[in-house]
Amino acid sequence: MSRRSSLNPRSVRWTNLKSWIVLSFISKGEHRLMQLGIIGLGRMGGNIARRLMRAGHRTVVHDRNREAIDGLEGEGAQGAHDLGALVQKLKAPRAVWVMLPAGEPTEQTIAQLAELLEPGDAIIDGGNTFYKDDVRRAAELAKRGLHYLDVGTSGGVWGLDRGYCMMIGGEKDVFERLEPLFKALAPGVGDIPRTHGRSGEHQRAEHGYIHAGPPGAGHYVKMVHNGIEYGLMQAYAEGFDLLRSKGGNELPEDQRFDLNVAEIAEVWRRGSVVTSWLLDLTADALVADPQLSQFSGSVSDSGEGRWTIDAAVEQAVPVPVLSSALFARFRSRQQQGTYGDKILSAMRLGFGGHVEKKAE
Repeated sequence: MSRRSSLNPRSVRWTNLKSWIVLSFISKGEHRLMQLGIIGLGRMGGNIARRLMRAGHRTVVHDRNREAIDGLEGEGAQGAHDLGALVQKLKAPRAVWVMLPAGEPTEQTIAQLAELLEPGDAIIDGGNTFYKDDVRRAAELAKRGLHYLDVGTSGGVWGLDRGYCMMIGGEKDVFERLEPLFKALAPGVGDIPRTHGRSGEHQRAEHGYIHAGPPGAGHYVKMVHNGIEYGLMQAYAEGFDLLRSKGGNELPEDQRFDLNVAEIAEVWRRGSVVTSWLLDLTADALVADPQLSQFSGSVSDSGEGRWTIDAAVEQAVPVPVLSSALFARFRSRQQQGTYGDKILSAMRLGFGGHVEKKAE
């Protein structure tokens, strides 16, 4: 039987009130240290736990891979070998961060957590979930007295040291009570020049995280972010393909330039209007191997790119660059990859550790 099957609405409201009183009390300390359960210790989940522990927060971690749990236990985390144990080791009001692939793995895990958690507890989905699923989940969990935040998380394999950019949807009071966690994970103000026109105390966005709006808003913003990412990456890929082809045998000899693409990437990093982290990663790959011989050019696409195009159709917003970038990835898996496709694969490996899949 579910731990919560005998609850009535009045007890849910009272438990919520008591939970938030407790959370408010323990969050008043100078450092506002908190406890978080983390499910999924892959490329990002494990480093999220590490970054939180660096800031002094306590973590209880779970993964199907026991070695991943053992590794983090050795770094100070408390391990849990099943969801029930994870919930038991967290103090109410609990907060559990789910960092799993979108779709069934996340859906099933949240459904199991819903049966184990108590009113006032919160579930955070930090993966790349479709925003309409967030809206549905938040409503379903609210009936149980549970809270839900959707966190669009960007930072890839570099987040441990650079921090994570986070776009957060859900109830604002829940976001504010869990804010110490987001602040610890975010990059912080750092040395980025302040935007002209901003003054006074640095706002959340300047630290690298925002409350984007109601349930679903966080993942909607992250979805569009990833759509833009597709477009930017495709622009670099096509540009470097054009540069390299200028030395090709297809051109008359007197029209060829033997351009050094690694040096061009490097010079563009320094003061040009196309400088960016994606260009930095491209330069890294090109200086290591200008031929990009380790890549086939078969470029995967994730759900966010497709969802972005679906949203554009639904909202009647033309997005020719974003849609073309997505379609270029489809083409890369149906034909022999171009040099530009290899550039895409190199960038994906650089920021997210994404390894090429076999051509479809």
